[in-house]
Amino acid sequence: MRYWLLKSEPTAFGIADLLAAPGQTTSWEGVRNYQARNFLRDGLRLGDQAFFYHSGTANPAIVGIVEVVRDGYPDESAFDPDSPYYDPGSSPERPRWYRVDVRAIRCLARPITLSELKARGEALADFALLRRGNRLSVMPVTDAQWKLVLDLERGREG
Repeated sequence: MRYWLLKSEPTAFGIADLLAAPGQTTSWEGVRNYQARNFLRDGLRLGDQAFFYHSGTANPAIVGIVEVVRDGYPDESAFDPDSPYYDPGSSPERPRWYRVDVRAIRCLARPITLSELKARGEALADFALLRRGNRLSVMPVTDAQWKLVLDLERGREG
């Protein structure tokens, strides 16, 4: 099993939306960045877990944990001219964009804010989320980073 972080603005799709979805499961669609697409297509696998991260808020934070329940497959929203994610260069025969399906495992006992993560200094120096200029919506998380975030949730120093 590998670990990941998935970003979404809660006004577009937040953890509450996932919890309200049938079976607390949804497709993670609409990603339109090639590096993030490659992670969805080639990296995330059935059984992998990911932090659900609320971005674009006054206090961005990791708010939950999800599990990948379907490997990457073509993002059909790219083929729909009525979709905000439509891409005329993508087709069912030559898909450009991919998605995975995720299911909620749980909300964190408390949000772990971006400022709290930044305050960890050297312990999270290589965390992709904290890299200057990183705007990826899908990124890998190491085992050590995963453990540290869960330790912070439990009130341990990590």
